[in-house]
Amino acid sequence: MPDAPETGDAEPVDPLDVRRADPTRRPTTGEGVTAIESQLRAMRSDAEQHIAHARAEFDQANERLKQRTGRDLIVATLIGVGIGAIVIASLIFVKWAFVLFAAAAMVLGVVEFSRALQVAGRRVDVVPQLVMGFVLLLSGFFLGAWVHWIATLVAVVVVVVWRLVAQLFAADGRLRIDVIGDVLVAGFVQLYVPFLTSVAMILLAQPRGEWWVLAFLILAVAADTGAYISGLTFGRGGRHPMAPRISPKKTWEGFAGACVAALVAGALLAVFMLQVPWWAGLIFGATVLATATVGDLGESMVKRDLGIKDMSSWLPGHGGVLDRLDSILPSATAALVMFYLLAPLGVS
Repeated sequence: MPDAPETGDAEPVDPLDVRRADPTRRPTTGEGVTAIESQLRAMRSDAEQHIAHARAEFDQANERLKQRTGRDLIVATLIGVGIGAIVIASLIFVKWAFVLFAAAAMVLGVVEFSRALQVAGRRVDVVPQLVMGFVLLLSGFFLGAWVHWIATLVAVVVVVVWRLVAQLFAADGRLRIDVIGDVLVAGFVQLYVPFLTSVAMILLAQPRGEWWVLAFLILAVAADTGAYISGLTFGRGGRHPMAPRISPKKTWEGFAGACVAALVAGALLAVFMLQVPWWAGLIFGATVLATATVGDLGESMVKRDLGIKDMSSWLPGHGGVLDRLDSILPSATAALVMFYLLAPLGVS
């Protein structure tokens, strides 16, 4: 019987010897490494060229959009999407958080409007404007509509009296007509930015008011987007301007696009968000379209009177805060009226 193989005294096999004995393995030479490195460098160079070419095409397309639209459309879209996400999240998840967002927008709007007026030679007291603006926002959200009217009267009186007293202490020989103009401007700033913002707070405080606020914001944005796309597509060169002396770039072609967008969005929002009949959504959309158009043209008239293109440059691609709020602010009042008239039609 043959003896069993002895395993205890077997020498360990060196893996290197196995690799050396493998006839199918090709040795890695210096020439092979150099060839691989050359291929990697060629692939990297090719990828960099493709990226550079794509970036050049993107920059050229973006530049053409700037020349055609007058603003950086890509940056404007990104900023708009970011702001929209904040607004939607605050309205849906934490209702009162939208008050903070509205307060921030009100502050920026008052500051940039006041600065534009001061550059034009008007004297505007920013601090009392902001203080009374906060009073109006809190009054609209917490105290209700009737008390809010009293707060509005008080706010206007305070900013007007403040301007008169400040002028008395200035004693700089300012003409009476200029002082009257400053007083009127003080009241206008308070009513234009803080008061109209506070009306949205009244709507927000209502049962399901957050959905109505979101709906009128969507309608205003839809109308603006529809007008922009339609005007850019069919109204190039200002074929049929709406108000050439106020805003030469606004055309009837753009207004037609705004009408379609607002009516379609209104009907969809009525059925899927506000729970009212679709025809009520058409009324809501048409009303917001009218107020948004008037607000847009009104702010354009103010800027033309002040001799400026944008209220500020705080929002790249958009201009100033008021340049985005021009159609939204007057629409808040229309939305509140529509809530009182159409909400009772809601399906329980």
